[in-house]
Amino acid sequence: MKSNLFTRQDIEQIHEAGLSESQIQDQIEIFKKGTPYVNLVRPCIVGDGIKRLTPALLEKNIAIYENQAIHRKLTKFVPASGAATRMVKILIKANNRFDQIRKSDVESGIFADAKENHELLTFINNIKRLACYPDLASLMKNKGLDPDEGMRTGDYKNFINFLVTDKGLNYDNLPKGLIQFHAYPEGSRTAFEEHLVEAAGYGAARDHTCELHFTVAEAHEDKFIKLYQSVKSRYESRYKATFHVSFSFQKKDTNTIAVDMNNQPFRRKNGRLLFRPGGHGALIDNLNRLHGDIVFIKNIDNVAQDRFKVEMFAWKKALCGHLVDLQQQIFSFLKQLHDAPNASLIKATATFIEKELYQSLPENFAANDINQQKKDLIQCLDRPLRVCGMVPNEGEPGGGPFWIAENNGRISSQIVETSQIDSNDENQKTILNALTHFNPVDIVCGVRNWKGESFDLSRFVDSGAVFISRKSEDGRDLKALEHPGLWNGAMADWNTVFVEVPLITFNPVKQITDLLREPHLPARGGL
Repeated sequence: MKSNLFTRQDIEQIHEAGLSESQIQDQIEIFKKGTPYVNLVRPCIVGDGIKRLTPALLEKNIAIYENQAIHRKLTKFVPASGAATRMVKILIKANNRFDQIRKSDVESGIFADAKENHELLTFINNIKRLACYPDLASLMKNKGLDPDEGMRTGDYKNFINFLVTDKGLNYDNLPKGLIQFHAYPEGSRTAFEEHLVEAAGYGAARDHTCELHFTVAEAHEDKFIKLYQSVKSRYESRYKATFHVSFSFQKKDTNTIAVDMNNQPFRRKNGRLLFRPGGHGALIDNLNRLHGDIVFIKNIDNVAQDRFKVEMFAWKKALCGHLVDLQQQIFSFLKQLHDAPNASLIKATATFIEKELYQSLPENFAANDINQQKKDLIQCLDRPLRVCGMVPNEGEPGGGPFWIAENNGRISSQIVETSQIDSNDENQKTILNALTHFNPVDIVCGVRNWKGESFDLSRFVDSGAVFISRKSEDGRDLKALEHPGLWNGAMADWNTVFVEVPLITFNPVKQITDLLREPHLPARGGL
């Protein structure tokens, strides 16, 4: 990169962002070279990388959770900085484009795109079934508008305007966690509130204390705190729990520079450089600062109505119990290896790593002497551990579990996103198409070592597993750089175990009409 690429003002802006010129240079070089693809060996399937729990094993793991895990420090970690804009993007588009939004026009094709028309029509036909409707109607009435009259005339412009703008609910400028997701007889709940309820169901310690940590956008922290303070006592009383909720932001110095399609620094209309958040992989630092024991990780929008929670809670407990069971065996092996290793112990430990952790041993392991084997086994075991729920593939979005070949010749199981796979390689495409399960982000983590000390999670990141994605700003295309994903490269060197979980545990909300699916509706059913 040429030394005169940046002006003095640029350099000041770089430093204000908490970054250095060398970091920016490194980032631009990544754009120029492109990110490396993973080398898929085969998909993980049940019996080969994915464990299927029998009814007996399910009950055993739940019992381990109830008898042992609740004595640990349990924390629920929820990435919650995502904006609701994507949920209502079709509504925003319609609101900005049309002075009237009549149902008849939508039915005739108000948008050229059939999918956009379907999304808009589905919203219009079911608006009263959304949890936000009572508040939406109330706000309209306060402004002298009659919602019932709007429905009779078939013009939904005011409904959409009051939903997405600051005239009403302002969904275009809210985080997804503060959106009303579910309706109950006593009132609606936001996604944030549903995570409180979940924590009481499977994240409570023996003294009924529930620790939750949300990563949020700094601009929205006050809104989350205000909501939490307004509902805390109600949920504590109802669920006989004590909530301890904390918040953090993605560190400013994890932002990355954006470039144009020629890999030159992208500049806004005012000439200033554009820095973008470095993706959820930057949150490994937030997770590291928790210094927890057992951590549940789940996305903010993956929640469901209460009537589905009993089954969901059972699977969360089972995943946690499975982690505790594996962790106890790992700690026992590590203690014995440090005390007095022998050939029998070496063999038993190696078998455990291959059969229970689904990990390959180092190359030439069998030919090494016992001291080297001891070192190899300790290195294999002395890592953070995660148990990840994997859902049978039924067309839902999400990365998936694969066996991949690493540069050092080791084969390991990893969660891989499609953007990490070379779509021009027919062999890699064939492996991708054979995928049987996908990643719902349903993870339980053990982040302390066998001595009870917190792992430094930054030591287990594959720093080369970055992403380049295509975005836009000011109507112009750009390239954005994201750090290794939180459950991808940021956890690449963890011990990873995949467990099959049922589809009911995965209920994401990517667009507002997803809230019309049965898991998000009261008992009368979905669409």
